[in-house]
Amino acid sequence: NAPIYELLGGKARDKIQVYNWIGGDRPSAVAKEAQEQIAAGFTAVKMNATEEMHYVDSFAKVQEVVDRVAAVREVGGKDLGIGIDFHGRVTKTMAKVLAKELEPLHPMFIEEPVLPENNEALRDIANLTSIPIATGERMFTRWDFKHLLAQGYVDIIQPDVSHAGGILEVRKIAAMAEAYDVALAPHCPLGPIALAACLQVDACSPNAFIQEQSLGIHYNEGSDLLDYLVDPAVFRYSGGYVQIPEGPGLGIEVNEERVRAAAKEGHNWRNPVWRRHDGTVAEW
Repeated sequence: NAPIYELLGGKARDKIQVYNWIGGDRPSAVAKEAQEQIAAGFTAVKMNATEEMHYVDSFAKVQEVVDRVAAVREVGGKDLGIGIDFHGRVTKTMAKVLAKELEPLHPMFIEEPVLPENNEALRDIANLTSIPIATGERMFTRWDFKHLLAQGYVDIIQPDVSHAGGILEVRKIAAMAEAYDVALAPHCPLGPIALAACLQVDACSPNAFIQEQSLGIHYNEGSDLLDYLVDPAVFRYSGGYVQIPEGPGLGIEVNEERVRAAAKEGHNWRNPVWRRHDGTVAEW
């Protein structure tokens, strides 16, 4: 009858800052999306940086990224945390250009400036910018993170509790990162059950500093994912933070009837396929 964090050594915190995703790759009103999050009480947001980019692309595309981030900074002021997700869409060459141009806007971090297969490129990017570098959503074991941490070119790791071995494995990864003075910000686009699991890790990880959440934005249409909980109010928000749930286990109760109904309905979401102007496949 204990929350999971008690089984992992107890709480290091009572609450953690959260951020919501606001789009950004093909925006028509990214500043408006940011303003809505600010009005809802959030003090940090994350946006995609780019659409498709080639190995070496035009400065016009770079300027589009800068303009979008500048629009969010303008509505949010200097206190708004802005995470910028490169999503592994750009090469080392363009990541260096983007990082340099974005630095005056003081992002909270840049995420996945290159794909994890190219993590050695983080050295060159880190040597060019003071913006904190985040990565890790596509890394799945402590051995993946071992090499990244030892190289010393990452500031924030983002393992996904749903994909990287679960709560205990991510807690071990977080402890490794703490030993390297690296922060933790778990990746979490999959809804309230995943969020509840992440919060258990955040609760007992002193180096956790912010938590991604997606309760009705990513990959679902027509239904708020909180519908799958018996008590959606279990996530209590105030001042841009969410309280750590204190109930037994994950601290939530799943609406099993709603889940069974949704399983019968199924879903039609598929990973997008992006192509550049010359027909080559682009990273989504």
